[in-house]
Amino acid sequence: MKDSGIKVIATNRKAGRDYFLLDKFEAGIALQGSEIKSIRAGQVSLRESYVRIDGQEAWLMNAHIAPYDPASNFNHEPRRPRRLLLHRREIYKLNDKIRVRGFTLIPTKMYLKGGRAKVEIALARGKKQYDKRREIAKRDVEREISRTVRRRGRR
Repeated sequence: MKDSGIKVIATNRKAGRDYFLLDKFEAGIALQGSEIKSIRAGQVSLRESYVRIDGQEAWLMNAHIAPYDPASNFNHEPRRPRRLLLHRREIYKLNDKIRVRGFTLIPTKMYLKGGRAKVEIALARGKKQYDKRREIAKRDVEREISRTVRRRGRR
């Protein structure tokens, strides 16, 4: 995905499997110098991360940004909380929504847009085990149908 100056750095592939993704928001991230260097190098993992809202601030928790080797003594903590840059109205809106039972905020994608690091966060509801099984079965059926259509097209 390289259109309109967006370069995707990391995606949270488990997010779509473990959650129903409802609304998506774009947020900036307050970073240290060595962190943006590691992000540009693609050394990011969003696998176990989530977003926490404390009063008037949103925080990206447990996202791993690898230490940047040339920074040596001035390096950052890899899993430190990072403040998300959202408008106050957006934070209040998200806070109201996650108070509803079963909703959470998870990062789905980290990317560079115009040279700045951004995170796409999604309002999500956790899937139950039977939802996951149903989705896997549906995907298998669709895959089998597409194989059959391709085979018939060759004859």
